[in-house]
Amino acid sequence: MSTQPEPAKGARARKVTTRSLLQMKAAGQVITALTAYDFLMAQLIDQAGVDVILVGDSAGMVVQGFETTIPVTMEQMLYHSAVVARGVERALVVADMPFMSYQVNPDEALRNAGRMIKESSVEAVKLEGGEILCPTIRRIVDVGIPVMGHLGLTPQSIHKFGTYQVRATEPGEAEALRRDARALEQAGAFAIVIEKVPAELAREIAELVRVPVIGIGAGPGCDGQILVSHDMLGIYDKFHPRFVRRYAEIGREMRAAFERYAKDVRAGEFPSPDESY
Repeated sequence: MSTQPEPAKGARARKVTTRSLLQMKAAGQVITALTAYDFLMAQLIDQAGVDVILVGDSAGMVVQGFETTIPVTMEQMLYHSAVVARGVERALVVADMPFMSYQVNPDEALRNAGRMIKESSVEAVKLEGGEILCPTIRRIVDVGIPVMGHLGLTPQSIHKFGTYQVRATEPGEAEALRRDARALEQAGAFAIVIEKVPAELAREIAELVRVPVIGIGAGPGCDGQILVSHDMLGIYDKFHPRFVRRYAEIGREMRAAFERYAKDVRAGEFPSPDESY
């Protein structure tokens, strides 16, 4: 949780904005972020005081059952984003732009970003990529839509990488990452997610740019941290990356509850007289 002052009892929590994230970085306050894909999860995360809620295209894997994020469509992201936004009062809500919704040209990217803001009521969008995307980011930012960048391991490029291994371990790729981070800042991105890169490099980039750098698998030197909620809750268990700390084993508890329910129904123990009319 952030170190922002707690509101008075009964008072509405102060809304997190792109500006307040910049202020948090300047003040040395660590930014917290998690993903959400539905109303109830978003509401719980927001009530917990998390600063940023990302409607991730990771929904393709943890909600829709795909092997990658690539099949997720614009319409699906609009749906997930809208139901998440309805559950949030305090956190800044950011939505992933899905694969091929922004890569074709800046005009198409702007139209799709505009749909995301207008139709789903999120407050910012996130795009994967570095210098090559800067004209697109400028186009979107110039009309008033905040953009979060994403560097390092970019899941929409998994077929190009061929692996989910750590990125930027070689000097050339590390220097390219530094250039990309500076370019994103200059293009107007209000924050940058850096995924699965060496901790020292991530710390260096966080010091290099003025905008917040939010890490996932990038060590403690970033300005904030983000995890996929289904990972840190132990709901999604197809793989367990080294950088994911399990804060609960909800999946195991859910499965046990479903088994108890099925057993009680089959044994005629549910519903009981007290649970009937």
